[in-house]
Amino acid sequence: MYFILIMGPAGSGKSTLTAAFSQWIEDHQMSVAKVNLDPAAEVLPYVPDVDVRRYVRTYDIMIKEGLGPNGALVASVDLLINYVAELVEEIYETRSNYVIVDMPGQLEIVAFRRIGPQLIKELTKGCKVVSLFLTDARLVAQPASAFSILLLMLSTLYRMDIPIIPVVNKVDLIASKETLEKDPTILEDSVYLFKMLRDDYSCLEVGALSYYIDSDVSAGLCRILKQVVGDAVPVSAREFYGLDELYANVQQVLAGGEDYLTEEPSGVL
Repeated sequence: MYFILIMGPAGSGKSTLTAAFSQWIEDHQMSVAKVNLDPAAEVLPYVPDVDVRRYVRTYDIMIKEGLGPNGALVASVDLLINYVAELVEEIYETRSNYVIVDMPGQLEIVAFRRIGPQLIKELTKGCKVVSLFLTDARLVAQPASAFSILLLMLSTLYRMDIPIIPVVNKVDLIASKETLEKDPTILEDSVYLFKMLRDDYSCLEVGALSYYIDSDVSAGLCRILKQVVGDAVPVSAREFYGLDELYANVQQVLAGGEDYLTEEPSGVL
């Protein structure tokens, strides 16, 4: 059983990618379970096979404890640790090869609180895990925002201690699916993050763009990020663009580079 955690800033399209990627896997005749780990979710674009809202709902906590939305979300995520055994049992009952986990909308609730890494560790015990760090293409189009998102991803990597694949979603808002299929390099001109991660990109440019941070420090951080992050995968969950490349990257981590190796046969792959 392989776990794929979909995490990232609010509004990056985690639930939409959960729906699209699980559909892609099913279309390729492989089994997948969809897990909603967000107790604050109200409407989902997929039917979860395992849903934490059976045990904890943020709205109920807000009413019962008299908390605001953010306080109730923190409390409800903390409460999930009490239901790990039930969640694990439900997941294994699906007998699925892949388990896609739709993480809570607020990244910091899971990644930067003590209970978050513990919850994920208990949930995925004994299984191979990869996380997809999702971001909106428009959010990383400019140098400062691209650099900031990569630093956030690096912080998440250190906190969660799980292999991370950077995924840039909503690329259809930059160019149409047809245009991207003809010339995918167009993203390097429109989205700074892709340009920055290119092998031939000079980190001295980042240093030159830094107004409040020493240029040598910025250039050094850039080199570290390029070394740690590698390439980002462009996708459009809405248009089903880039999901084959995303799957190949997931397999590179989960199956040690064995392309399309799974525990189950597929008549498509």
